[in-house]
Formats: sequence, structure tokens, C-alpha cells
Amino acid sequence: WSQQPSLIWLGTLGGARSEAHAVSADGRVVVGEAYDASGRSRAFRWTADGGMRNLGTLGGRESVAYGISADGRVVVGGANNSIGLFTAFRWTEDDGMQPLNIPGTANSTAYGVSADGRVVVGGVRYGLGPWRAFRWTADGQLQHLGTLGGSESVAYGASADGSVVVGSSYNAAGHWRAFRWTVDGGMHDLGTLGGNWSAAYGVSADGRVIVGEAATNDQFEYRAFRWEDGVQRSLGALSEAGSAALGVSADGRVVVGVAYDASEQARAFRWTEITGLQDLNLVYARLLADGSYLLEAKSVSADGRYIVGRGFNAATGRFEGFLLDTIPEPASLLAIGVGLMGLAFQRRQRC
Repeated sequence: WSQQPSLIWLGTLGGARSEAHAVSADGRVVVGEAYDASGRSRAFRWTADGGMRNLGTLGGRESVAYGISADGRVVVGGANNSIGLFTAFRWTEDDGMQPLNIPGTANSTAYGVSADGRVVVGGVRYGLGPWRAFRWTADGQLQHLGTLGGSESVAYGASADGSVVVGSSYNAAGHWRAFRWTVDGGMHDLGTLGGNWSAAYGVSADGRVIVGEAATNDQFEYRAFRWEDGVQRSLGALSEAGSAALGVSADGRVVVGVAYDASEQARAFRWTEITGLQDLNLVYARLLADGSYLLEAKSVSADGRYIVGRGFNAATGRFEGFLLDTIPEPASLLAIGVGLMGLAFQRRQRC
């Protein structure tokens, strides 16, 4: 890999667009959805060596991949089966795309997976009933995670060992609220930033840091948040138009997502404690000199180096998934932070 920042456009499967949803720990495997020449959305697995690969379906028309294990060997998502139901799947090289063994006739989607690929989380709906968050394990155990007192819930992410699950659920008042679920403690409401709704999309490896979006008031204004130790904190925005945090590094220090500028155009962002919320289009402007731009940052690798999402590739005139290698950042950012703290300490010592 290059020792300078670089941007790779992932292309499509012959169709009009693609979108990257998750990346492996080493940045060499990316998953998402791409359109084929017939206009069908298909789950893909992209590798640095082999490019974009169509993972197929479960017998139906379309599919999408949302999550990936740390080593890139397990992919999860949803696909149409032969009778048209959208069904959660788990894919491996050896077994291909396999539906999760969810009893009954149901629509379901897998949104997240543990680092080792053995715990899968998502949402399931039986018939016309409500969606419910689920946690599935490789030994075939399916657990419904309940709700916060309302009718529906969906799980979007899991900690490295799968013991912590995050997502969104209706509460008793009928408002969506971000939740944190643990094996020992069940589901807990993470609150809001002053409004009446929130949603959690990502979680750190140890389950202690959670990111998502939350309303700041009752006028549906929202901001990206980072939750830790019971405190939900706004990460700011590029304008009054709002922001949402969609992914977080393993240590919880690097957050990525989407924020809207003053023209209400979506822009991919990265947040760290040192830099605050940054528009990636400005930070990496030289990689986008041809008129391309980055719309959303959907996920970040465990070490915070690789960022994937969706943008506009001016060279092809298409909206495509991207892989951004931020080397030598964020390591350089952390080094700067350590240096600044050292200077501050020295100043205090001289006073």
C-alpha cells in the first residue's frame, strides 16, 4: 500500500452506480452494493487484487452487503430469495451466500457482524408485523432483542465480540431512540440531543463508544453524536442542515459520516478529538481535483486509516463507492495531539 493518501473508485458491476458500506481491518476488502448491466442491485465484495465481485442473490433479483468481518472473510447483508422475500444472509468463500436460519416466513436484513464473523445483527419482520432487532450466532441461535417499550426495533452494529449491539427502537411514546443492548443487561435508551428521536449506527470494538444521529429539538434538526460513559455528545456539523455519524474506529477515536453544507449538499466527514468535524473533500482536495466529490463516509477501518462510502466519480460520470487511504493520517494527527499536550505541559511547568 502507498505511504501517501490515495483514493480508489471501486467502479460498478456494469451498471449506473455503486456504494461501499464496510471495509476490512486492513483496507484490502470492501463490501457494498452495485448495479449490473440489467439495472439490478447486487451485493459485491471488492479486493485490492481482484476488483469487484458479484456475490449473487438467494434466488431472487437483488442483494446488498452491509457488513464485513475484520479479516474480510465473512460478509453479511440481505438478498431476495426465490419467492421474493428479502432475507438476511451470511457469505463466506467456502459456503457462498447462505440465508440465516430464521424460522417462519419473514423479511430480514443483516446490517452488522462481529470482528470474527460469528455474530450477526439486523432486523426481522414476520408477515405484516413490526420489525424486530435480532442477534444471530454461528451455532444457529437466533435471539430477538426486544424494544424500548414500543413496537419496532432494528440492530445496526455489534462490538468486536458481539456482546454489545446497537441500533434504534421505538419507545413507549412512539419515538425512535438509539439503543445499546448487552448480553447481561438487555436494551437501554441512549437518549437524544434535546429532541425526541435518535439512532445508533456504529460501535467501538469494546462496546464503550457508540455513534449515530440525534434530534437537537422538535423541529427535526439533527446532529452526529458520539456516546461514551452515559454521555451523548454532539460532534457538530458543517451547517444548520445537519449531520449523522455512520462509522467508528475500533478504539472509538475516529468517527466518519455525512454532513450537509450551507447549500444542503451531502459531504463525507471525519471527526477526531483533535481536528473536530472535517469535510473530507477539503482535507483531500488534491485527490479530487478533477471535479469528483465524496458524499458519504459509511465506514472506517479498525485503525481509522481506511474510509469507504459513496461519492461522484467525475471520470466516469457515475456515483460510485470509494476507498480512501488516509495514510499518514490519523497517526500524524495523534502525533500532533501528543506534541501539543507536551508543549502545554512544558508551559505549565515554566509558569
